[in-house]
Amino acid sequence: MFLIVCGFSIMSKKILVPGGTRSGKSVVAEKLTLQLTNKPVYISTAKIFDSEMALRVSKHQIRRNGIWKEYEAYTDLVEIIKQTDQFGPRLVDCLTLWLNNLIFEKKDWKLEVYKLVDCLAEQKQPIILVTNEVGSGILPENKLARDFSDIVGETNSIISKHTDTVYFVVSGISIKIKG
Repeated sequence: MFLIVCGFSIMSKKILVPGGTRSGKSVVAEKLTLQLTNKPVYISTAKIFDSEMALRVSKHQIRRNGIWKEYEAYTDLVEIIKQTDQFGPRLVDCLTLWLNNLIFEKKDWKLEVYKLVDCLAEQKQPIILVTNEVGSGILPENKLARDFSDIVGETNSIISKHTDTVYFVVSGISIKIKG
């Protein structure tokens, strides 16, 4: 069954959910995904590298309550998205960590972002992408952090142009800013 929302099929919908750290963007994205299916697919880009990150991942896993089919995509996000299109609506959490992974592995992040854009255009099932909006805070004091902030901002701008809907999340509240 295809639902028609605002003139396009929800089965091909691409949604971007940016927000600050701990803004509630993952919760919003999870709720959006669950509105589309009772068999959600979760694609994680996180790599556990310390106890604090392990705690963050654990909180997300507990909240998802074991009903999600889960995949990990450290740097191979495009491939995992392609492999999971057959399973229905997917949630990718998050593009910011994926970019961090690409940079850490010395991959061409911009090339990978454009591969993601091409991949999104081919998807038959809905996909919801979470990302951090890092440019709303204090200008970082070091060049590496400023460069990363610029990369995330540029990526978010590129991806938002290729999504149907964008929900900005602040203080646990989502605001539809596109679509």
